[in-house]
Amino acid sequence: MSPIMRQSVDIVKQQGKAAKASKAAPTSTAAASASDSLELIHAVMHLYRSQQYQALRDGLHGVTHMDSKVMGFFHRHAGATLSDLAQHSGRDKAQLARLVAGLRERGLLDGEADPADRRSVRLTLSAQGQALQRALHQQARQLAGQAMAGLSADEMAQLQALLGRVHDNLAPSA
Repeated sequence: MSPIMRQSVDIVKQQGKAAKASKAAPTSTAAASASDSLELIHAVMHLYRSQQYQALRDGLHGVTHMDSKVMGFFHRHAGATLSDLAQHSGRDKAQLARLVAGLRERGLLDGEADPADRRSVRLTLSAQGQALQRALHQQARQLAGQAMAGLSADEMAQLQALLGRVHDNLAPSA
C-alpha cells in the first residue's frame, strides 16, 4: 500500500472512530462545540472592539469609546435629554453628566433649555459634532467591511440569521 493510501485509510479510520464516539456521547461533544462557538464569537468581538478602540485612540479626534457612544445616541435622538441618555444606557447619570459636559466644552454637543421645562436641557450634535460623527461612522463601516471581507451576501445573511438565533436563545423571554 502506498504511503498516500495509508494516510487516507488512517484518516478515514480516525473519522469513523470520532463519529462512533460522538454517537456514544453526543451531549459532551455538542456542549464542547457550543462552547467553542461562543469562544470564537467572543474572540471575534474582542478583536473588533480592540481595533475600534485603537482607531479612536490613534485618531485625530481625541474621542473615547464612551464619547462616541454618547455622540451616537444624540445623533439618533436629537433633542433628547441627559435623563433620556441615562435611561437608555442604564449608566450612572453623574458619569454621563461629566461626559456630556466635556463634549459641550469641546463644541461637539449643543444644549438648549426645554421650552416646556426650563430645568431640562435638550441636546443635539453641533455642526462640528455632526462632522465628527460622520467620520466615526465611516471608520466603523470600514472596519465592518474588513471584518466581513470575502463573505458573500448569502453568507452574511446566513451569519446574521444564525447569530440572531443564538441571541434569541440567550435573551430573557418576555
